[in-house]
Amino acid sequence: MQWNTDWGLRGRMAFTMFLLFALYLVFVGILIQMFDAGMLTVLIMLGGFSLVQYFFSDKLALRSMGAREVTADEYPELHRQIERLSQQADLPKPKVAVADSQVPNAFATGRNQKNATVAVTTGILRTLNTEELEGVLAHELAHIKNRDVMVMTIASFLSTIAFFIVRWGWLFAGNDRNAPPVWVAIAVSLVVWIVSFLLIRALSRYREYSADRGAALITGKPGALASALVSISGRMDKVPKEDLREEAEMNAFFIIPIRSGFIGKLASTHPSTEKRIERLRELEKEMATA
Repeated sequence: MQWNTDWGLRGRMAFTMFLLFALYLVFVGILIQMFDAGMLTVLIMLGGFSLVQYFFSDKLALRSMGAREVTADEYPELHRQIERLSQQADLPKPKVAVADSQVPNAFATGRNQKNATVAVTTGILRTLNTEELEGVLAHELAHIKNRDVMVMTIASFLSTIAFFIVRWGWLFAGNDRNAPPVWVAIAVSLVVWIVSFLLIRALSRYREYSADRGAALITGKPGALASALVSISGRMDKVPKEDLREEAEMNAFFIIPIRSGFIGKLASTHPSTEKRIERLRELEKEMATA
């Protein structure tokens, strides 16, 4: 397998990260000026928060989904598939987790390639055939190889802080004699959160395209992942709405996001399934004529 770099996608991702970095620099600078806080104090606070998010985001993601790590004795075929695909992707074999859910989906988590987990739902194991499942697993391994979980965690941590300021700042403003600076901080944080939300959503879409391409290179079968996307999309309509609502918060991690209602569509972090399938079909033609 030759892991070719898609420089067009890399360029768009780099530009998006640059915009996020510039936005966050302005955000931190405004907070320091408004509250007359020392740079060291702010860096310690932000650094502590980012370390917690970096080291524990995988555990939080698995717990949110109710996923548990499983052994090779429990799911021998799943372990064999992931081990073989990991070798083809030149990756250490990640941990394997399964969530008891009717929603057919999968996701990868972990701070680096040596501390990664691939999780699948029981719904996807029942929905896909062997070839389709391998396409999905390869997509998640491509996320690990591209260090997408780490990149998205770093990209979103200051956005998370801005969100918390917006959500909880008004409680402090109500009892603070110097409330005006707090209200200004809330307003600034709201703008930062909205802009960073749009940028992170764009970055996530680019990384999904990159992971689709990586999956095609790992398996040599772009059509397998395209077929899996069709099968999963068709199955989503049969999943109870209660299950979709419960798991909608994990959209950013999923192979296909849950589009539950208006908010679910607005907050989608993935490109449309149709566009992904179209690109995979084009890649299949390229590989066939290469």
